[in-house]
Amino acid sequence: MAWPGWSAPWLWVAGCGLLLLILVLLASPRSCRARRTLRGLLMARSKRLLFRIGYSLYTRTWLGYLFYRQQLRRARNRYPKGHSRTQPRLFNDNYSYLIIDTQARLAVVVDPSDPQAVQASIEKEGVDLVAILCTHKHWDHSGGNRDLSRRHQDCRVYGSPQDGIPYLTHPLCHQDVVSVGRLQIRALATPGHTQGHLVYLLDGEPYKGPSCLFSGDLLFLSGCGRTFEGTAETMLSSLDTVLGLGDDTLLWPGHEYAEENLGFAGVVEPENLARERKMQWVQRQRMERKSTCPSTLGEERSYNPFLRTHCLVLQEALGPGPGPTGDDSYSRAELLEKLRRLKDLHKSK
Repeated sequence: MAWPGWSAPWLWVAGCGLLLLILVLLASPRSCRARRTLRGLLMARSKRLLFRIGYSLYTRTWLGYLFYRQQLRRARNRYPKGHSRTQPRLFNDNYSYLIIDTQARLAVVVDPSDPQAVQASIEKEGVDLVAILCTHKHWDHSGGNRDLSRRHQDCRVYGSPQDGIPYLTHPLCHQDVVSVGRLQIRALATPGHTQGHLVYLLDGEPYKGPSCLFSGDLLFLSGCGRTFEGTAETMLSSLDTVLGLGDDTLLWPGHEYAEENLGFAGVVEPENLARERKMQWVQRQRMERKSTCPSTLGEERSYNPFLRTHCLVLQEALGPGPGPTGDDSYSRAELLEKLRRLKDLHKSK
């Protein structure tokens, strides 16, 4: 596999320096605190030089893969039976999804973060894996591509050619359809989190049920992904793309962030009753280690602040506008960006 950009001298020097810093921090007696410090540095605002160097190393070099493998080992040790009872153990708080055509006994996996857990599910269900759908290149979503594609020789790896997805065999563009047995899965281009981020929409019509949206790191229950490779305008356009789908569409996100996200939504809209009801249900689910997936897009419209940038109540909740007098209202993109900054501050407390 090629690692574009690794030959650049500045990246090599920066990589060695950052790797030394990581080793010193992780070897310190207070390694847990050091890891939190390190994560805080790397998740700082994207304009900071340290973050840009760290992100480039993670996405463009073998250091990112080594970091993924180390995180995978820790996750397996910490959650040997999974983070939620109704799903097999995947990776940290990630979700991967095995979609099965029960007549043909063919399967598609979305974002195989932990190939061991995915393979265990394949064997349990007695199906043939014929396709991997990657929403984006980050290792916690694509790290299982190599092992699974080698184990299942007829397995195709789908994703955006703009995203540098490892072991990609079948590039997809906006509105392309992947057919596996009766499964009809449409790719939708949703850049912002990464340049080539895709979401996948499973058509529910053949099964007389609602469609399913596998949203990767674009949209979560009551949240949305960070904008690593785009602008607020780009992310807003991508969110609007999925908002154009039906209210009964089931949302299957890439991470279990529901309780944290609803807590933040309560800060910006404390009187939102739909959010309060959902929070009570989510807390009961998580106390029993049960998954909070799926929600519906109709539900998300009622309490997800990142999908409510058109709402006057949210504009008023966030205070004066960005103009010099504070009289100007926020544009939807400005509101989205402010929500993201507030969310990061809320998480750091």
